[in-house]
Amino acid sequence: MITETQYVQFDALDLDCGETLRHLQVAYETYGRLNEQKNNAILILHAFTGDAHAAGIDHDGKPGWWDNMIGPGKAFDTNRYFVICSNVLGGCRGTTGPSSIDPATGRRYGLRFPVITIADMVRLQKKLVDRLGIPRLLAVSGGSMGGMQALEWAVSYPEAVEACIPIAATARHSAQQIAFNETGRQAIMMDPDFQNGDYPDDRPPARGLAVARMIGHITYMSDESMREKFGRRLRNREAFSFGFDIDFEVESYLRYRGQQFVGRFDANSYLYITKAMDYFDLTLGYPSLAASLERATARFLVISFTSDWLYPSYQSLEIVNALRSRNHDVTYCELTSNYGHDAFLVDIAEQTEVIRGFLDRCQKEFREARA
Repeated sequence: MITETQYVQFDALDLDCGETLRHLQVAYETYGRLNEQKNNAILILHAFTGDAHAAGIDHDGKPGWWDNMIGPGKAFDTNRYFVICSNVLGGCRGTTGPSSIDPATGRRYGLRFPVITIADMVRLQKKLVDRLGIPRLLAVSGGSMGGMQALEWAVSYPEAVEACIPIAATARHSAQQIAFNETGRQAIMMDPDFQNGDYPDDRPPARGLAVARMIGHITYMSDESMREKFGRRLRNREAFSFGFDIDFEVESYLRYRGQQFVGRFDANSYLYITKAMDYFDLTLGYPSLAASLERATARFLVISFTSDWLYPSYQSLEIVNALRSRNHDVTYCELTSNYGHDAFLVDIAEQTEVIRGFLDRCQKEFREARA
């Protein structure tokens, strides 16, 4: 399946910070077919460094970041569902972000781009869904930051969401999660090439961005998965170098991942999106998480993974317990996996069965309710 990224423009978007962004663009892809009743649409929400290319193969031969979950016969079965995925606000893969040209100045926004929130991202996605003529989504789903967006959808637009599937996510970042993000941001901003966000295309703050990605990758894996994948194996040598060149396989892997990331991601987007995640707090303005979720009307399937120490299961259980306290329809699955936070991307067998069954029930009840 060769996929095409499509683009749509909007005049303006009001932001939580009080500013208004004008002349925005959203990049998105769709898979499957929207039925006549327009009741089979599922919005997939990507994680931190993802993009609109969630499934299929693009013209460069690259598979989508969740191609193992989206497609004919897969968890999000495109023989049955119309699946949409867009690049988030603040991203660098086609949707307006800090690397976009500010129409007011003709220059890249850089750090002049307004600070955004997860709610701002969702507000722009709602404009896209409205533009596609879909009154109510069968489901919203995503892992990690995608799960935060799914939760935001459920409470901000309860009338537009039939089912919500947050995976390996949280209702608000812990101090540890904020600390990891801040460490990455500081690595970028302390790079001499950062130039207060006004770096040229051919000289980004590559060293800082690579270090930030290396830190991130450590949090995406589990102790067990790193032990199995690397152990203490040496890289192309039989003895220590007694220097600071690469000795261990894990050092080589992290450096490779860091360098690879520099070629596909913008350092300013890293700052803005991690800040949006840190600001996300579903309880803001409410006395409790249960109170904030009270207005949601969707059915929920909450999934976590046993070895995920970045977004541990206790954070998913907080969401589940809050929903149960308000008598919401919620199913919780803690799946066994050794892959850490990355499990939602790579450990798909059981995840597929759980989601497939949940969506099947939701679609049946959605149809019956409107028959």
